[in-house]
Order: sequence, then C-alpha cells, then structure tokens
Amino acid sequence: MAMERANLLNMAKLSIKGLIESALSFGRTLDSDYPPLQQFFVVMEHCLKHGLKVKKSFLGFNKSLWGPLELVEKLCPEAAEISASVRDLPGLKTPLGRARAWLRLALMQKRLADYLRLLITRKDLLSDFYEDSALMLEEEGAVIVGLLVGLNVIDANLCVKGEDLDSQVGVIDFSMYLKNDIDDYRSEERNSQIASILDQKNYVEELNRQLNSTVHGLQSRVDSLEKSNSKLIEELAIAKNNIIKLQEENQQLRSENNLILLKAQQHLEVAQGDVSLERDAYKQSRQGLDEMYNEARRQLKEECQLRQDVENELVAQVSMKQEMELAMKLLEKDIHEKQDTLIGLRHQLDEVKAINVEMYQKMQSSDEEMKKKNNVISRLEEKTNQITATMKQLEQRLQEAERHRTSAEDGSRRFKLDFAKKADSLQRQIEHREKQLQQLETDLKIEREWRQTLQNDLHRERETVSQLSTEALQINGLKKEFHRLQDENLQLKTVCEDQEQALEELGSKLSESKLKIEDIKEANKALQGGQVWLKDKEATHCKLCEKEFSISRRKVPASVWRNRLYFVND
Repeated sequence: MAMERANLLNMAKLSIKGLIESALSFGRTLDSDYPPLQQFFVVMEHCLKHGLKVKKSFLGFNKSLWGPLELVEKLCPEAAEISASVRDLPGLKTPLGRARAWLRLALMQKRLADYLRLLITRKDLLSDFYEDSALMLEEEGAVIVGLLVGLNVIDANLCVKGEDLDSQVGVIDFSMYLKNDIDDYRSEERNSQIASILDQKNYVEELNRQLNSTVHGLQSRVDSLEKSNSKLIEELAIAKNNIIKLQEENQQLRSENNLILLKAQQHLEVAQGDVSLERDAYKQSRQGLDEMYNEARRQLKEECQLRQDVENELVAQVSMKQEMELAMKLLEKDIHEKQDTLIGLRHQLDEVKAINVEMYQKMQSSDEEMKKKNNVISRLEEKTNQITATMKQLEQRLQEAERHRTSAEDGSRRFKLDFAKKADSLQRQIEHREKQLQQLETDLKIEREWRQTLQNDLHRERETVSQLSTEALQINGLKKEFHRLQDENLQLKTVCEDQEQALEELGSKLSESKLKIEDIKEANKALQGGQVWLKDKEATHCKLCEKEFSISRRKVPASVWRNRLYFVND
C-alpha cells in the first residue's frame, strides 16, 4: 500500500505539472478533448479509488467513488449546486459516471482543491468508505490537494451533458510523460514563458484589485494602519511581558510535572514489587494447599467408607436411634457455632475488600490528577503557541505597513503557507501523543485486570482453605463420635449377648414346661374318652373313618417330643 501511494503521488505530480505547462503554452480555455486534461482525470480517479472499501450488494461487490464525494455537500453548502446538477444529468446511470461528472464541474468552478481539502480533514467520515492505509487518509492525500491549488490558473470549458462518462476506461498513458533532451530544452523555454505569463497575470490581477478599490478607502486604510501600528507596539510590549510570565509558569508546571511523574513511577515500582511477592507467596501457598487438599480428600474417602459401615450397623440397631438423634442435635449445635465463626471471617474479608477498594480509588484519583495537570500543561503550551503566532503576525503587520501593498500580499501568502505547514506538523505531533496516551491507557487497563484476577484467585483460594478447614474439623468431630459410638456399640453387644443367653435358658425351661402340660392334657383326654394310644407300627387304619394311612393321607402326631406315640386321626 505504501508503494502504491508513492507511485500515485508521483503520477499526480507529473500529470498536474504537465497539464499546467501545456495549458499555459496552449494559451486558451481547455475543452474535454484535450489529452493532458483527460489523463489528469484518469489519475485523479485512480487516487480516489485507492483503498476504497468493497461494499456488498445484491448484484455482487461494488466500489463507488460517489459515496465520499457526496459528503462534500454536507461539509460545504456551496457544493450543493454541483451535486444537484450531477443528479439531474439524464445520461448518467452509474455512481462512477456521477463521480467523473462531479470532478469536471468542480474543476470548472476552480474549487476542486478546496472541496477535497474539506473532505480530507474529516477522517472520521472517510473511514466508513476507505481502509486505514488508503491514500486519502494518509499524508500523500494532503500533498495532492496542495498540488491541485495550482490548477486555479487554468480555465476549462467542459461539456458534461453529452459525454458517455459511465463506460469510459481509465487507463494511464505513460508515453505523455517520457521526455528526451529536446523536450527538456523546450520545457525550459516553456518554463521561462510560463513564468513570464504568470507574472503578467499576477500583475493584471493586482491592477484589477487596485481599480476595484477607491481612493477614499486607501486613505482610510492608511490612517487605520498608522493607528493600528501604535496600538500594535503597545500590544507587543504587553504580549512580551505575558510571554515571560507564561514561560516562568510553564517552567514551574514542568518541574511539578516531573516531581509527580517520579512519585508515580516510585509508586508503580513498589506496587510491582508487592505484586511479585504476593505472586510467589500465592504459588507456595497453593502448592501446600494442593497437598493438604489431596490428604484431606483421601481422609474423606476413608471416613466416608467408615461412615457407611457405621450407618449399616446403626440401621441394624433400632435401640440406638434415640441416642443418635441426640448426637445429631449436638452436631447441629456445633454446625451453628461454626457458621457463626464463618460469618465473622466473612466480615473480615469484607473489611479487607473495602481497604482494597479505597486503595484502588486513591490510585484512580492520582491518575485523574495527573491527567488534569497534563491538560493544564497542554493548554499553557497552546497559549504560548498562540502568543508566539500573534507575535509573528504583529511583526509581519509592522513590516507590511512599511512596505508596498504588493510585498504585503506576497508576505501574507507565504505566512499562510508556513502556518499551514506548522499546523500539519502540530497535528502530527498531537496524533503521536494521542497514540502514546492510548498505549499507556491500555497498559494500565491490562495491569488492573491482571491485579483483579489475582485478587479474585486469592479470594477463591482463601474460601477453599476455609471450606477445607471446616471439613477437617467436621471430620475430626465425626471421628470422635465414631469412636464413642463404637465403644457404646461394644457395650450394647455384650448386654445383648447376656440377654440372649438368659432368653435361651428361659425358652428351654418354657418348652419343657409346655411339653409336660401337653402330656398331662393328652392323658386326661385319653382317660375321659376311652381312646387308646397305639404305637407307630400298630396304627394302620383311622378309627374314625376306617381308612388306611398312605402318602396323601398321613398320620398327624399329637406331640413330637413324646416317645413316638401318635394320636390316630384322619
């Protein structure tokens, strides 16, 4: 892109120079068929197309010059007439044709350089149509606009209405700019002729201006110049005193600024050292916390397994339910007490956060004070520049009052050129300073974000540490309770075994007594009913239904523990 800009700038210089020389040698108004003029429009079209953004539409991609040229109507109301006449032309159908017609009409008005200068100053509007490295957004565009000022000596009479501007092919003819020795000799003669013609034209213009002014106006100007001369001398003395005072104030402010910068750098170095120390401590604490976390996790797994075993045993022991409920209530009380301690720790964390916020606000206030002092310094520098500029203007006015009107006008033109150059250099310096400020602001933002992330990580790690400590305390409490419950479980097991032995003895005694009672009852029934107990071998038929015993019809024993005797029953 830089090579393209340089090539286009050189082509613009050649085309403008060749057009001015040929037009002055031609000696009359130019029309649309003049070849150097056609090549000039082709070169300008290439310069305006450089770096133009591609816009998507329904028919495809499109690069249009008419968009940025339409903005001139908003910036300069005098250009509204040109844009309206271009829109009203019947033969133009494409935006490129409208842009070509606009360039021709602006050249005929001798306002092409003024319109493009207004367009270049508004880079915020041009950035919507051009890329960042385009010719119109760089210094080459300003140079080309300065070269276009020389075209105001040319008179052109172009017929835009009948030309086919939509389908013209914009190709640069380099053969026009190739020269030999004869052409150089002729060009030197032409340059001398051009210089004489330009001098004659300037002389005629000055005569016209003198004829337009009246004699009374001249006398009044002379009187006003004498009065203004005396006033300017007084203002010069006052301005010199003001300049001396402002210079002293500027030196004081610069010394204060240097002191503030040194303090800010010291604070930044201290803050960076603190951050590095905190980072090292954070890494060490994190390693220790990771090891503690792994050990606590392993202990948690073991305790969880033990807790499952205890819960299984607690399910089997119904009698221990009430005691477990009491233990749970005690645990809840401990948990409430631990929650109170957690709340106190959180209050302490909030106080630490408030202290950090106050430190951050102090840093912001110091940054704002730095910015305010920098603004004051910039304003004082602008005032000094303005005063120096006014001093130069006053000195030039004194010299202009002593010299002739012709030399005064030449000096004013040179002063304008110098002022424009100085303004351009000042704008470049301001842009460079703004870029440096933006870089510093981005660096500060990155450091602040990094510091905030570190603080957030520290808070998170502290929270995890507090959680792990609470879990470790809970695990220790659970261990103590588990050991206590194991001891109680052993005591209960011994009690249960003693009770089971006693119950077994009582059961054996009860079974013996029940057997004796049943034997007594059966003996009583047999005596009362006349029934006889038979042996197992002798009982083959039922005495009630007189049916034989079989696999489906079996004998029902009256008692299992009684000498293998059966009561005969169906």
